[in-house]
Amino acid sequence: MKNYEYTTTGVCAKQITFGIDDNGKLHDVKFLGGCPGNTIAVGKLSEGKDAKEIADILRVNPCGNRGTSCADQLAKAIDGALSAA
Repeated sequence: MKNYEYTTTGVCAKQITFGIDDNGKLHDVKFLGGCPGNTIAVGKLSEGKDAKEIADILRVNPCGNRGTSCADQLAKAIDGALSAA
């Protein structure tokens, strides 16, 4: 499994860490900061799921007037990780 670290922009969470295994499955999604109820739920719901599918679901999911959200930032982080692989 390859581990990733992503510095967020425009949200309360400062960083996201996660792993993607050799089968493209997402693991150990953790947010540093943000709304704990939401970020923990996103991590639990994405555990073991296809990384690309999770990114497609979470992409362009705004939080208020920010134009992004912690979930959207995770999608961007996954997109970057998958394109770098």
